[in-house]
Amino acid sequence: MEYRTLGSTGTAVSVQCLGTMTFGHESDEETSHAQLDRFIERGGNFVDTADVYTAGRSEEIIGRWLARRGGVRDRLVIATKGRFPMGDGPNDAGLSRSHLSRALDASLNRLGIDTVDLYQAHAWDPLTPIEETLAFLDDAARAGKIRYAGVSNFVGWQLQKAALLAGDSAPIVSLQPQYNLLVRDIELELVDVCVNEGIGILPWSPLAGGWLTGKYSRDTRPAGATRLGEDPERGMEAYGPRSEQERTWRVIDAVREVAQARGVPMSRVALAWVADRPGVTSVILGARTLSQLDDNLGAADLHLTEKETDLLTEVSRPLVADYPYGAPGVDQRSRQLG
Repeated sequence: MEYRTLGSTGTAVSVQCLGTMTFGHESDEETSHAQLDRFIERGGNFVDTADVYTAGRSEEIIGRWLARRGGVRDRLVIATKGRFPMGDGPNDAGLSRSHLSRALDASLNRLGIDTVDLYQAHAWDPLTPIEETLAFLDDAARAGKIRYAGVSNFVGWQLQKAALLAGDSAPIVSLQPQYNLLVRDIELELVDVCVNEGIGILPWSPLAGGWLTGKYSRDTRPAGATRLGEDPERGMEAYGPRSEQERTWRVIDAVREVAQARGVPMSRVALAWVADRPGVTSVILGARTLSQLDDNLGAADLHLTEKETDLLTEVSRPLVADYPYGAPGVDQRSRQLG
């Protein structure tokens, strides 16, 4: 297992992070504990959860595992998140000081720890001034309840504003966005913000909900409301223009080509590609079973060649309009001397 520093901090985290959204839902407690054991056996030290995952059960399962594994807490970097509803009241959601103070205390209690290493705003809150959220995070850090602050699911202007306003009080050290070979839109602005501000990227859904594992093919498309599923009334156009659907299959074919040449599962190729993208600190793995986790952990030390990377990067290039993110728009913002 390789390690990288968490954004601009000096804290080292494993290049793969164990995501726990399945804990208490698709993975029972025994399976969840087995995943945690296997993850640290393979050198992983970064675990991500959230209060909203299975209505707090994910944090509780991690807390009971920590209590039974004496001494393991100090070896781990534990991250959690707050923002989404944990009750029916008007102040049971959002990024207000009122909600986050209760949410953080509840997460610490469920996890059975005194300090969470990385506390993340799970999404932007249009009703709460970001200044209020940042002040709370700074107070929580000064009180010893959190070590670092991060955000998740912010768009470009939101992340840049938060980074500038936070300054050095409790700086934003990480962004947790969706990022994979099929969903690369964060490259249009967010990646540049992260690189410029020293913010580490923690991609979630690196396998695009299973699409990049190769479990679907052109001849056996899934039914129902999936990314490429058939809508009985509208057909395939209900899930994006035909050009996007064809791009998806081209990407899957390219991942399969690289994987077959390497003699490894497709999932490892997809994980290796995203792990080595600019600004990426650690890739969040989500697994229902121990065998799925084992398969994904196999990508921890895999690095693609320049030729393989170029192939995947080119075939998965996002489809964007000419302006402002297409070639004409990019050319307008370019400047060279000589």
